[in-house]
Amino acid sequence: MRTTPGSPRAWLRAHPLIGDSALALLITALSAATVVVNAAGAPTAGYGPTRSPDALSLVLITLTCAAVAPRRRWPLVLLCLAELPQVALAALDYDAGLTGLVSLILLYTVAAYRGLALSLVAAAVVSLSHLTSMLLGADTGGWGQQTFVVVVALTVWVVGRSIRLRRAYLAELVDRAERLERARESDTRAARAEERSRIARELHDVVAHHVSVMTVQAAAARKVLDTRPEAAKDALVAIEEMGRTAMREMRGIVGVLRTDGEAGERAPQPGMGDLPGLVDQMREAGLRAQLWVEGERQVLPPGIDLAAYRLVQEALTNSLRHAGPAARAWVTVRHDPGELLVRVEDDGTGVNGTSPRGPDDRQGHGLVGIRERVSLYGGILRIGPRQGGGFEVRARFPLKDSHT
Repeated sequence: MRTTPGSPRAWLRAHPLIGDSALALLITALSAATVVVNAAGAPTAGYGPTRSPDALSLVLITLTCAAVAPRRRWPLVLLCLAELPQVALAALDYDAGLTGLVSLILLYTVAAYRGLALSLVAAAVVSLSHLTSMLLGADTGGWGQQTFVVVVALTVWVVGRSIRLRRAYLAELVDRAERLERARESDTRAARAEERSRIARELHDVVAHHVSVMTVQAAAARKVLDTRPEAAKDALVAIEEMGRTAMREMRGIVGVLRTDGEAGERAPQPGMGDLPGLVDQMREAGLRAQLWVEGERQVLPPGIDLAAYRLVQEALTNSLRHAGPAARAWVTVRHDPGELLVRVEDDGTGVNGTSPRGPDDRQGHGLVGIRERVSLYGGILRIGPRQGGGFEVRARFPLKDSHT
């Protein structure tokens, strides 16, 4: 049962010593009243003749009931201490009043707030105290009353243990919910980091490709501006179109950041079907590029479709920038059963045209991003010198899962 914050019950739970002290005073008063009533000749619980109450008996009753006040701090210790005055009351043949409630309250407290071992010790202490009182000659009633006392004590112990187990179960549920919440937050952060990494790769591919082409076109326009103004005009038109295309693609990618991925995911992404247009762009920029598609075309998973396109785009961009002015490039796409092969080659020897390029000449951020893309889909990538001169980027994407 939940308690409303600010209610008297919630206040008492926040200040247990006050409530327990009030309970101790109540039991003391009721015990004293019971003793007085029994001494006046009106026994209420079937007790036999006892000594008349005096100051000693009232002190023993008060000491027994006082153990209830701090019961939540040292319940087992207080239980053991409370049994001593009760045994003394029985040994001196005094009426104990309602001090038996103290044993039950402390037994419940140990069972509800301590472990199983201590709760068993508490049950043993109560049993030993009751047996000692019987052996000292106190008239505690017949077997029926003794059976009732045992049943009540056992019920109190079981209720206390049940409440402790329920409390532990609820605490475990709360802890598990907190762990799940932390795990969800960690997964969310990881997903956001992965999304940022994906956006960074996309932005790099778009910017690197289009800016490289625009730079080459601008250089060509500058060279022929005076001698061939029409060719310079065509180059400027190509730069304008390339800039618009770059801005359109960048808006689609950056839209993910502004709308938590909703608009960006709806924006169409380029794929292998756009390779002819990409190759035409490279030809216009001055790279003599050709495209061959082998095998029966098949529908590719969106992720692999985009990754393969970006691989060709990055490889051609690097050929345009680094292969040299007279270089040629070949793009080969082969559709085989269960896999897609993509190969981009060029025969360039470098911008200076004097020395062959090593395998690490063009290992920039773009090709590192290509490695990440290919490995993400379980592909195999090779980047390095081409046999016979030039450079080669070759990737193999498995497509087994795409047919399931």
